[in-house]
Amino acid sequence: MLLTQFIREWTAALGGLYEPREAAGIVQRLCGDMLGVTSYAHIVNPELEVPGDKLALLKDALKRLQGGEPLQYVTGFQEFCGRRFSVSPDVLIPRPETEELVRWAEGRIEAGSRVLDLCTGSGCIAWSLALDVPGAMVTGVDISEEALGVARRQSFGPGAGEGEGTSLRSSLPADAGPLPFTRPRAATVPSPSPAPGPKFLQADVLQVPDSFPGAPFDLITANPPYIRESERAFMHTNVLEHEPSLALFVPDTDPLVFYRTIALWAIRFLDEGGAGIVEINEDLGSSTSAVFQGAGLSGVQVLSDFRGKDRFVSFSK
Repeated sequence: MLLTQFIREWTAALGGLYEPREAAGIVQRLCGDMLGVTSYAHIVNPELEVPGDKLALLKDALKRLQGGEPLQYVTGFQEFCGRRFSVSPDVLIPRPETEELVRWAEGRIEAGSRVLDLCTGSGCIAWSLALDVPGAMVTGVDISEEALGVARRQSFGPGAGEGEGTSLRSSLPADAGPLPFTRPRAATVPSPSPAPGPKFLQADVLQVPDSFPGAPFDLITANPPYIRESERAFMHTNVLEHEPSLALFVPDTDPLVFYRTIALWAIRFLDEGGAGIVEINEDLGSSTSAVFQGAGLSGVQVLSDFRGKDRFVSFSK
């Protein structure tokens, strides 16, 4: 079967779940990753065929998409800050807006800085800071041992973050053999020794300890649960049915519960002159900033994301 025809048929098959353009993009990305080609390979070479021994594998993956499973869980990764992060249903899929939190944080740390990332999940914030700011000492914390397992297993060796067209070997059987259509790669320069990764510790963020390893910290980051239960009705089913509710939702009766506790972590474990930034519910910017002001932190600001929505609160001590 021609790759063009395959993409067209499965784009139509996903039409009940996604808008046509979104469905086409999802199918193209999946085919690109599982066949080791660019997502536009079928456009530049309309005669490309899907090898017969790969058809069943692709169809199984696409049936998972038809069942509402997010593409990132099917492929096993999500791009974030130029790297491919492993993801599973034990962790939230990293979102583009969270990259802005990372960029803000990177501008406030250097080699030797001590960073605490609360509600670390996949470790995308912790790993990005540790790798982009060599010498920074980063600790990630989460209540879920399953999430911490994903965070600890992240691997970024030579070629990390190569982007579209990199073959996703983890999607294929061990005996799958060479992938067809793989585009040639330029010669690579040997990479230096990898920077030390973050430390990941299990702890309940809602229980503030008297002491904590690595304290005091120069920076605290957090992307805690902040979606109110009443907002479930407005969310896509692939999020509701597949991403971990523990990392998403807070009760309507106390939607700021995590921020009150994070403010206490900051008061107790942030060094004098240290800073912090948290991701927030776009509808609760003013009330969230009031939590940090009321806790005695200074320089509290509500920051917008690239869509112009209130998405972060920053503060200092």
